[in-house]
Amino acid sequence: MNVYDEAHNLERAIRESQEFKEFDAARQKVKANPELDKMLTDFAEKQIAIQAKQMMGEEVGPEAMEAVQKLYGIIASDPLASEYLQTQMRFTIMMQDVYKILGETAGLGM
Repeated sequence: MNVYDEAHNLERAIRESQEFKEFDAARQKVKANPELDKMLTDFAEKQIAIQAKQMMGEEVGPEAMEAVQKLYGIIASDPLASEYLQTQMRFTIMMQDVYKILGETAGLGM
């Protein structure tokens, strides 16, 4: 068994999964709407910035949390954005499961 061949098989299985197909379809729809695409990108950047601060032990002010929650409320009211976020979450959960399996194999205990 060649590990690289199996890695390519895993890549194909991920691309053929329902989670990926639904996420990719929603992502393509979002890309066709530049305003919504920018809004979702801004939201993701704000989320990542807050998570990075939290991981570094820095205090995240209530203003920052409120701003992200407010932006989420605006985004989630758009059906296409909501679909995108839901499909992204399902795909992310699947990928986390895959990473966990691989991490356990490597003894990383993710």
